[in-house]
Amino acid sequence: MGTGIVSILLHNLPYNGDWLYYLSIIVFVLNIILFSTACIISILRYTLYPEIFMLMIKHPVQSMFIGTFPMGLATIINMVVLVCVPAWGEWTRYFAWGLWIFDAVVSVMTALSLPFLLMAHGNERPLSSMTAVWLLPIVSCIVAASSGAIVAGVLPNEQYALWTVIVSYALWGIGLPLAMMVMVIYLLRLTLHKLPPKAVIVSVFLPLGPLAQGGYGAMKLGQCARDIFPQTHTLEESSGATFYTLGFLVALILWSSGLVWLFFASASIAYSRSFPFNIGWWGFTFPLGVFATSTVQMGTELPSRFFNILGTILSVFVVVLWIIVSVGTLKGAISGKLFYAPCLGDLRVAEEDRDAGKAA
Repeated sequence: MGTGIVSILLHNLPYNGDWLYYLSIIVFVLNIILFSTACIISILRYTLYPEIFMLMIKHPVQSMFIGTFPMGLATIINMVVLVCVPAWGEWTRYFAWGLWIFDAVVSVMTALSLPFLLMAHGNERPLSSMTAVWLLPIVSCIVAASSGAIVAGVLPNEQYALWTVIVSYALWGIGLPLAMMVMVIYLLRLTLHKLPPKAVIVSVFLPLGPLAQGGYGAMKLGQCARDIFPQTHTLEESSGATFYTLGFLVALILWSSGLVWLFFASASIAYSRSFPFNIGWWGFTFPLGVFATSTVQMGTELPSRFFNILGTILSVFVVVLWIIVSVGTLKGAISGKLFYAPCLGDLRVAEEDRDAGKAA
């Protein structure tokens, strides 16, 4: 997700150049390699050790990260549309559409099933144990909605494009209201039980994701509605323009709300001062990255030099942050101390109990 959003930011920078375009392609290829490698490793892991899968799916924290799969794939789909469609032509349009359909189905399954499993399995959990990772499976629908708008913009068949937009609005409606509910609970948790431990303090940036991505999606879907509705005679003649205008209004409100969470998150980091590097530092990149994309898109729609400059500054900051976290991850991967699966602790407990039972 973090690498994918960096490739998109480099491609869409308001003040761009040819060298940034080629750099975005390099990061895009790197993202495909990382995504494919992670998929292969995960398939092998749960094929060779199937008992781990059930432990993972029932874990209240680790299971939430399944939502990163469709979101990571969505960044690849977006770059296929932005880079491959202009370069390789017609077949890539439908290839991106097929990938998006798969991504949308997985996003809905993830957003609905994982919160329900959280309700149905395990013991009662105190409010203080809640973290912002609850948002991850839900945000996948919002990301899929934004990606659907990008895909619909290049589909040559008007009816296919129309249905893609309608489904994307439904995905947006599934994800954003549910994410807002979780954010209210998370704000209550922060208020009553103070900031999370330093090891997971980066998670306070995660609420920025659904707000920024929701705003970006509203603008892109409004664009598509403005262009596609008149062509397909959907609703009234002025409906597309209305959707477009309302989309920008919603985006502006969500972007402003994102500023609140950006302040809370930045103040939390400043208050914590020093905190250890861990894999959770990747929680910096995607939320800040989608906030930057939303800012850049607002600058495009208005148009506005303020939003263009601010979007560029945020984008460059995210790229620098991505480099820092990538170097830290590479060092941690080489040392073997970075990766940790919380669910394996439950497996050890189960094995100890089984051994104790045999001994008795």
